[in-house]
Amino acid sequence: MKNFFKLLNFEVNRIFKLYLTLIGLIIVSQFIGAIVVSKVYMNDADQVMYKNQLSMSQYIKEYGVSPFHRFIESGWFMMPIFFSIAMLMIYVFFIWYRDWFGKNTFIYRLLMLPTERITIYLAKLTTVMLLVLGLVTLQILLIPIEIQIFNSIIPTDLQSHFSFYDIYSLRMWGWLYPKTLTEFILIYGVGLIFVTVLFTAILIERSYGLKGIFFAIIYGMLSFGVLFVPILVNEFDSGYFYALEVFLMELVMSVIVLSSAIWIANHLLKNKIRV
Repeated sequence: MKNFFKLLNFEVNRIFKLYLTLIGLIIVSQFIGAIVVSKVYMNDADQVMYKNQLSMSQYIKEYGVSPFHRFIESGWFMMPIFFSIAMLMIYVFFIWYRDWFGKNTFIYRLLMLPTERITIYLAKLTTVMLLVLGLVTLQILLIPIEIQIFNSIIPTDLQSHFSFYDIYSLRMWGWLYPKTLTEFILIYGVGLIFVTVLFTAILIERSYGLKGIFFAIIYGMLSFGVLFVPILVNEFDSGYFYALEVFLMELVMSVIVLSSAIWIANHLLKNKIRV
C-alpha cells in the first residue's frame, strides 16, 4: 500500500502543472463567459426596450427575465468542459506511452521498482479517476460563483432564480452529476471500466507489437460487448427483463469485465513485458 501511494503521488506530480493549466483555462473561460453573456443580454434588452419604448416591467412581461441557461448553453461554458474531456481522453493513452517513448524509456525504470507491477497499473488508473473527479468537483464549486457574477451585472428585476439543481434540465449534466449515489456508482463505474479496458488494451499492444494492435481492438470490442449485452438483449426482447434484473446482470458483467481487465494486465506485466 505504501508503494501504491508513492506511485500515485509520483503520477499526480507529473501531470500537476498541466492539470493546473486546465483548471485555469476552465475558470478564466467561464468567468469571462459569465460577464460577456450577461452584458450581451443586457445590451440586447436595452436595445429592445429603447426601440419599442418599453418599461422594465413591460419588457419582463413580454420577454421574461434573464435565463442563466444562456450562459450554461454558451460556448464559454461548454467548450472548456469538452476540451477537458478530450484532454483527459488523450491522457489515458499518454500516461502509458509517455513512459515507453519518453526520454530514457522510463517504463523500464518503473517496472524494476521493488513492488508488484500491477501497482503501477493501479496507480495510473487511480490518477486518471482523481483527475476526472477533481474537474467534476471544480465545476460544482464554480456554478454558484458564476451565478453571482451573472446576477451582479443583470438588474434585480431581470434576474431569474437559478439554483445548481436547475442545470439538470440539461441532459449532459445528468451524466456528469448524478442525482443519487446509485446513479453515481453506475455512471462513474462505467467510466472506470472504460479506462481499465483501455489501459489493458494498451498493454496488449505493447506486449505483442504489431499483432498487439489487432489483439487490443478485438479485446476492447469483446469487453464492451460483454458489458452491454444485457441491455442489448433486453432491447431486442422488447423489455423482457425487469429493470432490477437488467441492473443485476449489468452489475455481474461489470465485475467480470473489470476483474478480467485487471487480471490480464497483471499477467502481461508479469510475463510478457520484459526489462
